[in-house]
Amino acid sequence: MSAARKPPTARRCVWAESHPLLASYHDQEWGVPVHDEHKWFEKIVLDGAQAGLSWLTILKKRDAYRDAFCAFDPAQVARFTARDQARLMQNPGLVRNRLKIASAVGNARAFLQIQAEQASFDAYVWRFVDGRPLDNRLRREADRQARTELSDALSKDLKRRGFNFVGSTIVYAFMQAAGLVNDHLVTCYRHAELRRAK
Repeated sequence: MSAARKPPTARRCVWAESHPLLASYHDQEWGVPVHDEHKWFEKIVLDGAQAGLSWLTILKKRDAYRDAFCAFDPAQVARFTARDQARLMQNPGLVRNRLKIASAVGNARAFLQIQAEQASFDAYVWRFVDGRPLDNRLRREADRQARTELSDALSKDLKRRGFNFVGSTIVYAFMQAAGLVNDHLVTCYRHAELRRAK
């Protein structure tokens, strides 16, 4: 990611102010609607890896994940064998959790099944918000939820389809990140930018 591009007088969401990587991610990616299959799979892999950890930890490992998981190509990851997974467990650039690595491979296979049934994962997931980002108009950090009825429903459906590490809180995090919902505070300069881009 390149340097953040926040205008000098603008404010950003508080969570993004503590580290340059978080600021760049917030300014350039968080909340921008995703319509690319590899980016969707990246979000599933990285949000699953984050469980129990900070997002900053995952951002610092993102390049290593991109290399290890074939630029987040689900078709290639779906072919990973037990030997491949054992190799990934030796990679210091990854979160070396056997369940999380196995889940990334299993999720790649479930992802391909959705593509086969629905034409694309993108078409499948955007149906949950009727094809348009939800605008939550949050005024304070305390207003931001960890999960919603919608994330409950998407989580339940993903689990039914064989995905792992897709609890409602994890799913809501990737809904926020992928622009299914605009959860930038209304005081954040990105909120208005993303509303105008709808």
